[in-house]
Amino acid sequence: MKYILVTGGVISGVGKGVIASSFGTILKNCGIHVTSIKIDPYINIDAGTFSPYEHGEVYVLDDGGEVDLDLGNYERFLDVTLHKDNNITTGKIYQNVINKERKGDYLGKTVQVVPHITDEIQEWVEKIASRPVTKEIVPQVCVIELGGTIGDIEGMAFVEAFRQFQFRVKKENFCCAHVSLVPQPRSTGEHKTKPTQESVRVLRGLGLSPDLIICRSEKPFGETVKEKISNFCHVATEQVITIHDLSSIYRVPLLMESQGVIEFLNERLKLEIPSLRPRHFMRKWRDLAERIDHLRKDVNIVLVGKYTQLEDAYASVTKSLQHASTEVGYKLKLKYLEAENLEQKTLQSNPVLYHEAWQQLCKSDGVIVPGGFGKRGIDGMIEACKWCRINDKPLLGICLGLQVAVLEYARNVLAIKEANSTEIDSDIDEKNKFIIEMPEHNGDEIIGGTMRLGKRITKFKPDNSVIKQLYGNVDQIEERHRHRYEVNPEFVTQLESSGLKFVGTDTEGRRMEILELEGHSYYVATQYHPEYLSRPLKPSPPFLGLILASTGKLRSYLARGCRLSPRQMSDNDSDDDFIVDDHLNQNNNNKLSIPKSN
Repeated sequence: MKYILVTGGVISGVGKGVIASSFGTILKNCGIHVTSIKIDPYINIDAGTFSPYEHGEVYVLDDGGEVDLDLGNYERFLDVTLHKDNNITTGKIYQNVINKERKGDYLGKTVQVVPHITDEIQEWVEKIASRPVTKEIVPQVCVIELGGTIGDIEGMAFVEAFRQFQFRVKKENFCCAHVSLVPQPRSTGEHKTKPTQESVRVLRGLGLSPDLIICRSEKPFGETVKEKISNFCHVATEQVITIHDLSSIYRVPLLMESQGVIEFLNERLKLEIPSLRPRHFMRKWRDLAERIDHLRKDVNIVLVGKYTQLEDAYASVTKSLQHASTEVGYKLKLKYLEAENLEQKTLQSNPVLYHEAWQQLCKSDGVIVPGGFGKRGIDGMIEACKWCRINDKPLLGICLGLQVAVLEYARNVLAIKEANSTEIDSDIDEKNKFIIEMPEHNGDEIIGGTMRLGKRITKFKPDNSVIKQLYGNVDQIEERHRHRYEVNPEFVTQLESSGLKFVGTDTEGRRMEILELEGHSYYVATQYHPEYLSRPLKPSPPFLGLILASTGKLRSYLARGCRLSPRQMSDNDSDDDFIVDDHLNQNNNNKLSIPKSN
């Protein structure tokens, strides 16, 4: 097993996740089987109890693991299926060590950070690195991202563990890549290398010497700066890789590959990668990057959410929209709209903000209402669903988005004005409980890991629904879930008889998984989270449907048997590439109106 450790310096959020994913992408395109591990030094057992404002979204894996959003980057870039143990936290490590101590596994010894915590980290890494993430193939290389910044007290145990680990697995099997910021102050206009020098000095002082220094900057810099970093950080110039801000993250692997990363890793880790690569090497990534850069038509999507102050709170949703938009041939113009701004109380307190929010909603081509927790902003989401339903505006609801769509329909179509969710009001009458808590997932006093999590089967009903066609007319699908509340099955018949169809359920037919509104251009909501399985070259069907409907192409797409216009490719390509005919753009712009009251 070969290991690539990715560390970060100067500041957090410097791009370690994308760099680590790019290492994997490059190696995978060389025929190397790759897995990834993300290390988060916080004491939480997992990311499940985080506020979205803390670390962005909580990403969910097939096995129900609630993990850091960087694992989403790994899965999307590498197209692999990771496990909850691919995310290591300080809390998990200490919990394991304490459990062993309680069982007497340490034979009465004093349990300490060194060697017991550091040994546990090394054993965990070795065990998980060999676990298959693509079918049953054992990986050859494990890319490990150490979260945080070198020098943080929280990460010291992990740094010490890898100082020991490099000798445990031998030098030819271990490589360290350090990602550092090279700022360019406006006052001087030149790139400053001192922060990188200091960061490398701290890393070396802790016993790890970087084999590659990945320099992140806003703008490209020349050989003079690279030579300065080389001289002061004791690495050859070819070991200094520069990554400036690019038009899309999909250009990062291409830029790294162009600077000789493959040749260096091949020699450093003895990977036996052939020096001559095929003509179409990484062609899919190049084509994707080129396609993104040359999109000319815009599709305007509004995200009505609860955590819009931090875009990372909806990272996977944003990526999924981008995947679908690129596939259809449109540039995504995404607006984040705070749900509370659509509510009547905002009209009273801040009329300008209220009308600006409604103007944004009315100018959109499509609307998405994503997941969330708590009652804040619910009325605004309901208003957005109502507006989309009345004005035939394409809507995709996810998790909470499905639940608010049900509440809106019950209140305004079934005229049950008190219809509500027990998450919002636990004391509502039984006749008004349209959304209820799942009894086996209430968690009692325990919150973390108690929801309905992970990949579950959704069975389609025999009806020929739009969403079923988008999934390829299969009988069932598997998607990832993260919720504690569900549609009350007692009201399903009443809702369906008035036009709101539940076209997908769980295997027992009790839990409502997908709803679709009859006679609407695209009014779809899912209880599961389709964004977790979307890939750059294989967009998620519900998101693809939203973009197609928002650009006026959904009807033509379905009539073609769910195929975009094919373009012939050479025999060297393994997959078809698709583009949409321009003449099919028949976007239906309905009359827009801003409601004055509920």
